[in-house]
Amino acid sequence: MNFFKKFFKKPSSKEDSKNSESKFLPKKKAVIEERFILKFIENGGKFLYCENLNEVKKNFNLILDENEWIDSDILVINSELKKHYNLSNKFSSSLEETKCFVTDCENLIASDGSILISSNQIHEKKLNEFPQCLIILSDTRKLKNTISEGLSDIKSKSKNIPTNITTIKNFNTIKEDKDFLSYGTSSKNLYLILLEKGFK
Repeated sequence: MNFFKKFFKKPSSKEDSKNSESKFLPKKKAVIEERFILKFIENGGKFLYCENLNEVKKNFNLILDENEWIDSDILVINSELKKHYNLSNKFSSSLEETKCFVTDCENLIASDGSILISSNQIHEKKLNEFPQCLIILSDTRKLKNTISEGLSDIKSKSKNIPTNITTIKNFNTIKEDKDFLSYGTSSKNLYLILLEKGFK
């Protein structure tokens, strides 16, 4: 049984008694997946977990149906993303009049439930230039404990370190929590489709 099935499974009575017995002991550090999911949802994000690429495609199409978006409403500027996730080639590559931006990310940050992105995703544009709605496609290999760890990962895997590194942390219009890395961004209606294993 994988982590996510355990996470969404209701605890048994044995687990309840075990938890109550240890309530005065120091809490164990929650696993990275759990911490990210809890913070992400707390920030207002919509989380969809997938075990395989077929589920990714199914959930992606459900989001489009739910919002009544057609191909021309969807902005995808990374052509490689279409290949990796088997997405339509009819999606727009122009910002004009699109309603949803679909992209990947650099890393997923567990400490605050944020999404770390860079010029690899948004080029040299500001995030607030993109549509209000975002769909992030990612996998569990991109989960990092802290922003510092995420930045170190970017540095270690990049021949040329990307510019325009920022975090997306506000997923609704009510909560505004600005920090240095999120400066110049605006709240977004954000869906995260998270694949348990890498697609490569």
